[in-house]
Amino acid sequence: MNGPHQGSPYQGYVYAYPHKTAYRPLDPEPALADVWRDEDRSALFLYLHVPFCEMRCGFCNLFTRTGAPEELTGAYLDALERQARTVRDALGDARFATAAFGGGTPTYLTAAELERLCAIAGVGAIPLGVETSPATATADRLQVLADHGTTRISIGVQSFVDAEARAAVRPQKRAEVEAALDRIRAVGFPVLNIDLIYGIDGQTAVTWLHSLDAALAWRPEEIYLYPLYVRPLTGLARRADWDDHRLELYRLGRDHLLAQGYEQVSMRMFRLPGGAGGGTEYCCQTDGMVGLGCGARSYTADLHYSFEYAVGASQVRAIIDDYVKADDFSTARVGFRLDDDERRRRHLLQSLLQAEGLDTASYTTRFGTAPAADFDLGTFRERGWLDETPGRLRLTPEGLAHSDAVGPALFSPNARALMDAYEAR
Repeated sequence: MNGPHQGSPYQGYVYAYPHKTAYRPLDPEPALADVWRDEDRSALFLYLHVPFCEMRCGFCNLFTRTGAPEELTGAYLDALERQARTVRDALGDARFATAAFGGGTPTYLTAAELERLCAIAGVGAIPLGVETSPATATADRLQVLADHGTTRISIGVQSFVDAEARAAVRPQKRAEVEAALDRIRAVGFPVLNIDLIYGIDGQTAVTWLHSLDAALAWRPEEIYLYPLYVRPLTGLARRADWDDHRLELYRLGRDHLLAQGYEQVSMRMFRLPGGAGGGTEYCCQTDGMVGLGCGARSYTADLHYSFEYAVGASQVRAIIDDYVKADDFSTARVGFRLDDDERRRRHLLQSLLQAEGLDTASYTTRFGTAPAADFDLGTFRERGWLDETPGRLRLTPEGLAHSDAVGPALFSPNARALMDAYEAR
């Protein structure tokens, strides 16, 4: 989680707090029925994880494996179905408001397997977001997803420049990418998101703008701009001026999208005004998230839990193999318990990392104190990263640019110690 040097604006991508590297085996393992008994289960978020991809990209830090044979994907769906039955029994009278399939690449599954995945999830009446890739966004798969009510498709393009895609260990041709985008638009999903990456070796301001304009030609409802991070256990080299280069490209991309009428939601996310993710948007303060699959995490107010975590190929394969053989999914095995300080910290951290910032009145209503009484934000203020107005704390544009330093700076000593002690495998 550390950046290339102290003071880097790229300390770590905080998409959830705490990171899975802070999770530890739970002893004793609590029964899921007990974990969820006192939670609000009226509008839960359902997430299904598919840990398979056709290739391992050079920037990837996801829990995924490549080249899974049909026997394994079928066995994985069998296990997912067993887990889903157990979790439904544990939840009791629960309702889901939105759902997502992530990975990995969910569309690595065949069209028939996607049919089964949708049946396991029980989707159709709620908004559904699905991640895909250029190679797997085939017409038959997309039609299955459309038939089951998918409202948002997110495609990882990363770059429209073939040489940059190769440099990111994502060998794909622009023609293949555009054919996939043609198929997605032809199906008519309400929301298309395109992921792009900046900081790729050899990428310049000119080629970055070229990729942005190529994406904008499709007028996607959402665009995510990701800085390149080096995945642990890989040998991709870092440039000495990499931080400055990434910041330059970030600001260029941000300003270009704003000039094209997009609004900024976070450091990474931009969307057309009026867009709402096809109903799949996930509130950063929502605790009720139910994850299915060996790479998924689940959130309650007091406990975040998942299965074991790994990045290295052999360890990921071993965890997947254990998952497909499992029969008992009735307990939470690995997790992190949130005390009152951690809950406040998570609320502050995840609110600040959104462009709209923290509603201080909502914070006080929830916790009974003011954010300023609980946390010292003086460093951000001194750096010009914090905008304080009555009732709201938000990051300035430059503060948002440094989100990957702001987030880690707000980690608790306990979470940081656990993450530092984690041995990457």
